[in-house]
Amino acid sequence: QVQLVESGGGLVQAGDSLRLSCVASGRTFSGYAVGWFRPAPGKEREFVVAITSSGGTTSYADSVKVRFTISRDNAKNTVYLQMKSLKHEDTEVYSCAAGSVVPGRYHVARTYDYWGQGTQVTVSS
Repeated sequence: QVQLVESGGGLVQAGDSLRLSCVASGRTFSGYAVGWFRPAPGKEREFVVAITSSGGTTSYADSVKVRFTISRDNAKNTVYLQMKSLKHEDTEVYSCAAGSVVPGRYHVARTYDYWGQGTQVTVSS
């Protein structure tokens, strides 16, 4: 079992930056891919970004490419999401997820086994 706790959300203005953290406890975290998701109309969850277990490969949704950067520190059991040039439409609850995800499926929420409770990001326009 893996427990995930997100932090770093808050209220910012458009154009500002935030760094979210996802800290894991429990089973070996370094063996899992990690993704960040947010709710979206008509979808269970919208894929934002993901990183492989080693950190060697990342995948981004087109809407956040260039503005967001995902990284991980397996020694600290932590994944980071650096968010820059935030827009009002980025306002949402951001949740991290971990799992043994096969390549090509990082954007599919149901392939992840463990989920955090989420952290609220609010961007005022």
